[in-house]
Amino acid sequence: MGTEELGHLEMIASIVHQLTRKMSDQDIISSGLDTYFVDHTAGVYPQFASGTPWTAATIAVKGDVITDLTEDMAAEQKARTTYDNILRMSDDPDVNNVIRFLREREVVHFQRFGEALRLATEKMDQKNMYIVNPAFDSSAANKSTQNSAQVKIRRYN
Repeated sequence: MGTEELGHLEMIASIVHQLTRKMSDQDIISSGLDTYFVDHTAGVYPQFASGTPWTAATIAVKGDVITDLTEDMAAEQKARTTYDNILRMSDDPDVNNVIRFLREREVVHFQRFGEALRLATEKMDQKNMYIVNPAFDSSAANKSTQNSAQVKIRRYN
């Protein structure tokens, strides 16, 4: 999916380039892109709509399959919501067609991560593996006495 996500970035960057490549100085100023243009000219710079530059620090990874898959699902939902917001504001059919395609892919990714989460949980239950990893936190594993239908947490000795 990482490769596909980079493909999404490339599509968005292409749209931005196509929409901005012929802007005049007056177009740049009147659209509010003048401060962006001063820093980046017409180059596509990865940043959030708020203007905050994208960094790898925004990727949340814990090394726990349940946590990481849940985070992946949340990221896909956030991307879908962003595309929904773009579709609410855009009246360009060419842009909207690409955004709809990307939105559909986010929905599929969410479903695949959900399936992976279900399979991982089933596998943990099947092999009697537990979410608390004593290598990471032996004190939590020793103190735990919780049981639930979906997640098993047992004492490790």
